[in-house]
Amino acid sequence: MNIFLEQMSKNLESREIFLIMDCASWHRSKGLKIPESITIIYLPPYSPELNPVERFWQYLKDNIIKNKIYDSIQLLEKTLCVFIVCLTQDLLKQVCNVSYLFS
Repeated sequence: MNIFLEQMSKNLESREIFLIMDCASWHRSKGLKIPESITIIYLPPYSPELNPVERFWQYLKDNIIKNKIYDSIQLLEKTLCVFIVCLTQDLLKQVCNVSYLFS
């Protein structure tokens, strides 16, 4: 997580960043180093309905990998990567069902 925050801060160095995160333990670790340009806003505990990516992961599980057996982790990874690369904005809107993300 520290590497991600550091890279985000470097890539967006001239901007103030507000990062919304859930309460996963690694998001609240005492070892977390938050750059000055980043402000963390935590979602309330146990509120996946406020986190659009939860809907995306559920869609992946239900429609892409459910009831399928992959011969290797590499094949699973390739399947997921192909889906994500081909993902359209319309499908993302439909799956996440939060119009404010695209307005």
